[in-house]
Amino acid sequence: MKIKGKVVLITGANGGIGTALVNELLTRGAEKIYAAVRSNPSDCKFEKDVDGKVVPIKLDITNAEDVKSAADQCKDVDILINNAGINRLMWLTGPSGMEAARNEMEVNFFGTLAVSQAFAPILASRGGGAMVIVSSIIGIISMPANSTYCCSKAAAHSMTQGLRGELSAQGTLVAGVYPGPVETPMTDGQEMPKAKPEQVADAILTGLENGQEDIFPDPMSQDVYAQFTKDPKQAEKELGAIVPPQEV
Repeated sequence: MKIKGKVVLITGANGGIGTALVNELLTRGAEKIYAAVRSNPSDCKFEKDVDGKVVPIKLDITNAEDVKSAADQCKDVDILINNAGINRLMWLTGPSGMEAARNEMEVNFFGTLAVSQAFAPILASRGGGAMVIVSSIIGIISMPANSTYCCSKAAAHSMTQGLRGELSAQGTLVAGVYPGPVETPMTDGQEMPKAKPEQVADAILTGLENGQEDIFPDPMSQDVYAQFTKDPKQAEKELGAIVPPQEV
């Protein structure tokens, strides 16, 4: 799936990874980029958009009317990148564990599913195209300190596998992306090595162009997944040692 000449819609386009993806899509010659944001689209500016290829649109992925409006407006999409997501930085037995879990599932699973359902027929009409779902390496192996988010991303991982099977007949490539920590507003205050958004965006689009179904876009995610495939229980124990604060 080559990027050049394609029409792309990306959700969460004004976030760290989202902005980096928009810029990388421009660099790779995308014909048009629908930059979907929850806030006022007129406030979104992308420095590399010198030719007016970026079209900001309003899309709260948890709002059914917004999703329908986006699908009605963007019927020429070849590639859908489900990038929007939230992280409440909470653990399952934490003081707001249930609320955090509901919030994250609403966006990271149900919102992503709603957009995927709306655009699957559009991709079919364009010859199949591609659908990308940005999950997380901790959607494959849970980390207790952030476990409500892990659950929502695990659901996104399972959704990716389900959509891959369901959309194979229409020729749609469904790719899952599993980054580790990335230097974005979502990880502010978390002291750990982080990948640059530009590095992650480049790896995502390179993986897509190479037809990869599972993309691990940074060294941490690659190392953790390698450990997981070699010794799943040991990988679980290592991430399981990163525990939340104990003053519950």
